[in-house]
Amino acid sequence: MFLQERQNAIADLIAEQGRVAVADLAARFDVSEDCIRKDLKQLVEEGRAKKVYGGAIRPEAPLERVVLNRVDINADAKRAIAERAYGLIEPGDTVFLDVSSTNHYLAQLLAAGDTRCQVVSTMIDILQILAANPLVTAVGTGGTVNRELNGFVGARTVEALGPLRFDRAFIAALGVDAASGDVLTFDADDGIVKRCALERSREAYLVADAEKFGAWGTYAYGNVRDFTAVITAPATPALVESLEEAGATVL
Repeated sequence: MFLQERQNAIADLIAEQGRVAVADLAARFDVSEDCIRKDLKQLVEEGRAKKVYGGAIRPEAPLERVVLNRVDINADAKRAIAERAYGLIEPGDTVFLDVSSTNHYLAQLLAAGDTRCQVVSTMIDILQILAANPLVTAVGTGGTVNRELNGFVGARTVEALGPLRFDRAFIAALGVDAASGDVLTFDADDGIVKRCALERSREAYLVADAEKFGAWGTYAYGNVRDFTAVITAPATPALVESLEEAGATVL
């Protein structure tokens, strides 16, 4: 297969599958991984792919800022992350759930489960979901409502979180910087709330599907090393290796 034919075939796979891995492509086309990396670099330059850890994904559409509109994106990965997170919650815990489409699924598991706990959340939709289960005490922080997040942000929310301490917190991100390990979100009003919850948690978990790694944000509220562990899916060997090199524990 000629170079251009292989690159076109890789572009077709990315369009069909949404994500490809360097190692899989090298085996499929019987070439070296370095050769595949060069192919992906060319496709990225042409706008036909977006580079991520260990491979590439479809080029990004304009980023959807409304959280509820992202719930169905990468839904299988988010459900897998939520199930892993749910298994970490113990009876009697005080839990923090950040504004997050992944935490939306975690809230559904809590609402359907039999774990007695207290859940503090900045996301109004999560509070509404949890209200269905009498075993779960749902606590809203209050603060300024961000319409895109349908959640509370800003200084008043930080003030409300001040006296609280959490056994476990599940905190989201818009993206993670590949080089530095910085964990990113849209803006400071959201970021200072995430940082506050992170600092007040005995155990804090970053919940982020694999496409968040390599995505970009405008405000760094922490680093992967600040978290007890990162919960992600699909947790490819390349992604796990990269996170561990950055100092993270991966679940």
